[in-house]
Amino acid sequence: MGKSKVYFTNMHATIKENLPQKLRRLIKTAGIGQIDFDRKFTAIKIHFGEPGNLAYLRPNYAKTVADVVKELGGKPFLTDCNTLYVGGRKNALDHLSSAYVNGFSLLSTGCHIIIADGLKGTDEALVPVKNGEYVKEAKIGQAVMDADVFISLSHFKGHESTGFGGTLKNIGMGCGSRAGKMEMHSSGKPHVSHSKCVGCGTCIKNCAHDAITLKDHKATIDHNKCVGCGRCIGVCPMDAVQPASDESNDILNKKIAEYSAAVLYGRPNFHISLVIDVSPYCDCHSENDIPIVPDVGMFASFDPVALDVACADAVNRQSVIKGSILEKNGHKHQDYFTDVSPETNWRVAIDHAVKLNLGNKEYELITI
Repeated sequence: MGKSKVYFTNMHATIKENLPQKLRRLIKTAGIGQIDFDRKFTAIKIHFGEPGNLAYLRPNYAKTVADVVKELGGKPFLTDCNTLYVGGRKNALDHLSSAYVNGFSLLSTGCHIIIADGLKGTDEALVPVKNGEYVKEAKIGQAVMDADVFISLSHFKGHESTGFGGTLKNIGMGCGSRAGKMEMHSSGKPHVSHSKCVGCGTCIKNCAHDAITLKDHKATIDHNKCVGCGRCIGVCPMDAVQPASDESNDILNKKIAEYSAAVLYGRPNFHISLVIDVSPYCDCHSENDIPIVPDVGMFASFDPVALDVACADAVNRQSVIKGSILEKNGHKHQDYFTDVSPETNWRVAIDHAVKLNLGNKEYELITI
């Protein structure tokens, strides 16, 4: 297999070309027009940002991508799936409200927003994973799988569990339904924090497998009956039902690669990653620390694996920002993401994705 092409442009702008225009030129030069968009529903997978976090991608970038898709005859929509954890995006209504707060709307982006796994995170498609080592049938948000074309628009930054959050993380973890996210994070089942449980019984009414009962006015989950669908997590008004988080980071990375394969196999896809505001941790946090390196630029490719590797290499070539967590931790590992989160190894996901024929880690960087 030859080297994959990854296209790059920096963040310098001129009077003749601003950053949205530069992004437009980047993705068109990278070949997005090779895809047949004619009357095709096109999912643009993005992270809308947890309220309070200001490192997420501005909606202006999403509008640029959506406009190009429309010019090519497509029917774009912005999408993401609900979160597994407590926060501003745990159900579709809160998720949409958070997106609006952070500036995403039909008026600002030129396309609609669809939360792919529905109101409570249970609208999912079961997608076989060919040659999956850990996942045989991925649970993907239904609207993602209903789309004819898939585009990922990722904010490249650090991540405390996977090393960095880039294209594969945006696709694999981001497109998993609540049950899918639980499968990636855990080999176990959810449990109830009795200190938070008020015995309201909402979880019991929403369990299709009779796995939850009340004992001493507190909910208890029978793991022999529980199938791990995560519905109880979404409906609990007290956030008392909590997922397990007992999978190693390496296995988590491999499962993310397998979920990415489920999303991408069998349909046209294209990938964009912006290496800006490179915060040390995920945009799922309701806060963000100062970036660990200066802004690098915008990248695009048909190969999600090569794209992630190119972005990681670019970050590792940058100078360290003074006062950042990276400077405080020191950088002795020759890899900034390991320096920030020493228990992680992002190369596990890359190597596993290559094994799954998702892409190539050898790339040719083409600067425009």
